[in-house]
Amino acid sequence: MPGSGAVTRNTLRQQIADALRDEVLAGRLPPGQEFTVKQIAEQYEVSATPVREALVDLSAQGLLESVQHRGFRVKVFTVDDFRGMIEARTLIVDGIFRRLVERGTAPGCGEQLVSVRRRAEEAQRAAESGSLEVLIGYDLRFWRELGGLVGNAYISEFLHRIRVQCWVFAVPYLKSEPQLRSLLWCGHTELLNAVTRADADEVRRLVHAYNQHGLDWAADLRAAGE
Repeated sequence: MPGSGAVTRNTLRQQIADALRDEVLAGRLPPGQEFTVKQIAEQYEVSATPVREALVDLSAQGLLESVQHRGFRVKVFTVDDFRGMIEARTLIVDGIFRRLVERGTAPGCGEQLVSVRRRAEEAQRAAESGSLEVLIGYDLRFWRELGGLVGNAYISEFLHRIRVQCWVFAVPYLKSEPQLRSLLWCGHTELLNAVTRADADEVRRLVHAYNQHGLDWAADLRAAGE
């Protein structure tokens, strides 16, 4: 069938990009690690073309950097980068929740709310148990679906990208923490409940606490000389 080859290649490209993103988020591809298209192609036993395309996609998302004549490198984010991500996230999230509380969700979101609640419960459970890798997956899905209730795909995609970058920065530090559970935000269900009942004051309080949680941790890292 005409075009089937392109569809297959694009699907493979996305699969490779997703797999590599998961490796970075899990800390198995740590910040600063370099690799070539050939190495990744051999690892996944695929041709170089979809690998190169996947790596370019991840570079465009700010997770990788191209290293001239050497391949690609997992981007190293600084504490200042992390603070900048949180500040950008704060400005947009405040607007999203003001919209959700004042005007309600986009039409036909009943089933989506059920899904968001499931993500919230799983993310909170993972945070409370200190299951970092499980938390990351559910946390990203929770915020992406919650932001999607506004009905603006551009905003949802932008915030998802920032959150992925935040986790990429945070994972190497969190994996070495002996008291991990005390550092993980776990207000997912509480926030969703406040949004559902349109409690504007409580939503503002929880969103502020969520953002301040990240800023306080960044300040602790800076004080420790990270």
